[in-house]
Amino acid sequence: MAVLPVGARSRLTERYHAARDRQAGPRQEGSAARAGGTPQDRMAGRFVLAPARTIPDRISVGGERMSSTDIEQAAQADPFAALAEVFAGRRALVLEDDPALAEHVSDRLLRAGFEAVDCVDAGEQALSAAAIHAYDILILDRLTKGLDGLETLKRLRTSSGPSSDAPALMLTALTGERQRVEGLLGGADDYLSKPIGDEELLARIAAQLRRVARRARPANADLINGPFRLSPGARTLKLMIEGAERLIDLSPLEFAIVSELMTARGQPVTKTMLWDRCWVEWTFLPDNFVNIIDARISALRRRLKEQAPELGEDLHPLIVSARSQSLIFRDLDAA
Repeated sequence: MAVLPVGARSRLTERYHAARDRQAGPRQEGSAARAGGTPQDRMAGRFVLAPARTIPDRISVGGERMSSTDIEQAAQADPFAALAEVFAGRRALVLEDDPALAEHVSDRLLRAGFEAVDCVDAGEQALSAAAIHAYDILILDRLTKGLDGLETLKRLRTSSGPSSDAPALMLTALTGERQRVEGLLGGADDYLSKPIGDEELLARIAAQLRRVARRARPANADLINGPFRLSPGARTLKLMIEGAERLIDLSPLEFAIVSELMTARGQPVTKTMLWDRCWVEWTFLPDNFVNIIDARISALRRRLKEQAPELGEDLHPLIVSARSQSLIFRDLDAA
């Protein structure tokens, strides 16, 4: 797989996003009116993106024709751009009583590819919306007027509405261990601290959508990525070359890292997510956690290269960085 120079990556990424924004047409400012939709949508403060963002084979950007190959290369250069396909057609519910933050989150989700984002500032409104619409993701603040986010989620989980099983992310300033445990036991699938970067938020949402998709697959089903076969049940990683299989020797922590990254199917996993899911014996996030992860990833890259030399220099390292704080296991099926 060819690696693009850094300058080319940034230029292609800029052209990719410019193409998407141009294809989507001019964006209106304001709250509900900005997103279009029916009068009922606008009265409820719902953001509905129109028209749908579809990218034809070739797009003119600033007088320059951008081919589908250019778009694909841009997505490879910036893996977060590829999340647009994951988010396409999705609908989110945001419970947040800070108008500026609600606007930022909804705008970021729409720009990332979501079809619609419904914003409410009270738990009662969230319950009413969830009783009508089937949401793909719920993003809930805990401290809101009326019903708080935690009580709202508890009632939603016991309801029979179309969003009762939707994955839920708590996004809150209540970040103590007791509050995190309360949130997770109350039905949240993830618990995020304010403030949070856009990169982390999008990656966490993508991870929850992947988990929903995995529910439809048999438990502990093997995951194939090019010549690799990962078996979650047996906790093994095997390399299949010319009809022969051999075991890749990994420590339990190394297997957990590879499993988390391969399960993402070429999508970025932030280092915070990796720490939460692989360094499970830690009960806090140390200040030097990034250094700890970087050292382990560096050693794991060398280990994989030593045990899979047949893949060649073009595909190593198998684990690559995405932006500054995310990692990806190469999608070898697309290589």
